[in-house]
Amino acid sequence: MTIKQTSLNSYVEINPEGITKSYPHDLIEYIDISSVGTGCLVDFPKPMKLSEAPSRAKRIVRNGDTILSTVRPNLRSFLYVTNANSNTIASTGFAVLRAKQNADPRFVYYAVTEPRFTGYLTNNTKGTSYPAVDSDTILRGEVPEFQLERQRRISATLSCYDDLIENNRRRIQLLEEAARLLYKEWFVHLRFPGHEHVKITDGVPEGWEKKNLFDVWDISYGKNLPTKIIAQTGKYPVHGADRIIGYYSQKNVNQSLCLITCRGAGIGNVRRTFGPTFVTNNCFVLRPRYLPRHLRFHFAMLAMEQLNLYELRTGAAQPQLTLAGINHLSVVVPTLAILDFYNSFVDPLYLQADCLRWQEVQLAKARDLLLPRLMNGEVAV
Repeated sequence: MTIKQTSLNSYVEINPEGITKSYPHDLIEYIDISSVGTGCLVDFPKPMKLSEAPSRAKRIVRNGDTILSTVRPNLRSFLYVTNANSNTIASTGFAVLRAKQNADPRFVYYAVTEPRFTGYLTNNTKGTSYPAVDSDTILRGEVPEFQLERQRRISATLSCYDDLIENNRRRIQLLEEAARLLYKEWFVHLRFPGHEHVKITDGVPEGWEKKNLFDVWDISYGKNLPTKIIAQTGKYPVHGADRIIGYYSQKNVNQSLCLITCRGAGIGNVRRTFGPTFVTNNCFVLRPRYLPRHLRFHFAMLAMEQLNLYELRTGAAQPQLTLAGINHLSVVVPTLAILDFYNSFVDPLYLQADCLRWQEVQLAKARDLLLPRLMNGEVAV
């Protein structure tokens, strides 16, 4: 069955609003490229003063807009916006697509994230260091020409998957926040079980130790990996500065470990691996050196979040976080009994979160199989 195509320009306005001198807000919620993954926010919009925001903070975003990364579109950084406030601003690294009256907003999102469209964008980038597409190229891209009612039926079908994925993400956030709160209660506020009977000297409970980071973890850079050999699909995910940037045939990490972004816009951000992966040299990798069988990746992550590592960045032209720059930092490590007791609460939280992530992957695979078939008429709505 042949489906008639039309240019995206017939369905959307691109970058319809920008900040001007009359912009009424002094505080903005800023969505940067590092904040958006494949159809989701990997980091919440950063509240900041407009006067202190980067010069690329220009594009006004509304609910129902689709934002699409114009840089390296093969990485599939896009988002359907549902939680924008009146002061939500996106980087000029995104194209903001706003549906016209003849288009369903969510259909627009599915049309531009369908593999054929992202393939078209990838094949029409300009530049080598930062391959990107311009607005005219985006608007010339072809999408199915469907009546509004059919668009809505397609959107309703596919959004069932995305709604389930979003529900799982919210559950994951709650589970990880529970772990974060427990860490703060026990190891920051020192209200751990039995604290009433433990002497505390200079912020260190009796029996605990204050140790240099490098005595607790083996902290090292990942490995350099040329971008030309990073594939869109493959055996092992590749962790770049602040996200998974592709796939590679080899790995340099085997298990779940804490990562810290040391270059790029997300300097100091803390995240993790999920088993075998390749970590580039834009990240620090933390491998437990002290009590390696008991010091989990989540203890490392939550400890690093307390250190405000972003404040230790150096360099003006190319800011970075260095091993020498964090060499003076220390962390308080509890007794083995307290650590194991803590793990008995937190390990199940992360296990459940990882199960939900696995469900997300399966739901996304099912949606991505269905999406092109709905768009080309192979599957009836």
